[in-house]
Amino acid sequence: MHDGRAAVDLSDVDALSFDCYGTLIDWETGIAAVLAPWAQDAGLELSDEELLLAYAENEAQAERDTPDALYPAILAEAFRRTGAALGAEVSDEWAARLGASVPDWPAFPDSAEALSALAEDYTLIIVSNVHRDGFAGSNARLCVEFDKIITAEDVQAYKPALDHFEALDDALTEFGIPRERLLHVAQSLFHDHVPAARRGLRSVWINRRHDRPGWGATPAPTGEYTYDLEFPTMQAFADAARAAKARGTARH
Repeated sequence: MHDGRAAVDLSDVDALSFDCYGTLIDWETGIAAVLAPWAQDAGLELSDEELLLAYAENEAQAERDTPDALYPAILAEAFRRTGAALGAEVSDEWAARLGASVPDWPAFPDSAEALSALAEDYTLIIVSNVHRDGFAGSNARLCVEFDKIITAEDVQAYKPALDHFEALDDALTEFGIPRERLLHVAQSLFHDHVPAARRGLRSVWINRRHDRPGWGATPAPTGEYTYDLEFPTMQAFADAARAAKARGTARH
């Protein structure tokens, strides 16, 4: 749900926290690049979208079951569970292939340029369900230096658990930035906007699937959520943010 709150003035924001996979990195394309050839080998006539839908809840459940596991192990286990659900075995080789694939996942075409623009005006923080090495590979594609990086490996938990957001509060204290001057920016309602709402954080929905039905690799949200602003792309958000900062500077 959108609760209809007054739109945020982006000139009054000092820090942006970002989900990475689904928001900045195209994880659906990355996951499908492994699931699709496996399905073909297994004789399954399923589209990429059907494979992602089958995969989504299995990853979320693996994260709930083993919150201290590194993300490659989560990916491998989620793949095995997806295969079992579809009636086709996933070999250790295929499971390891998905587990090692995170650095190969492409960035969305607008992510690097948008982040570069936003870095001129905002403190940038990553809040991601990944391991440190995996994010390092992705960060090379994003071409920006984040001020703080919070991973599942750091907090020993996976969103939508609140651990990332508790660590985010610690980061804001470290930077001396009030919570009300932060916006959380994310695609996943399930992983990010539900827990952000529970923590009382304002948020921006980057609706990457605005032109496609369904939830893809992300489970449907299972709790109450809100978001204050919605954009179809990171570039649209960055353009709005830079314009707001310019107006704010002009006023002062």
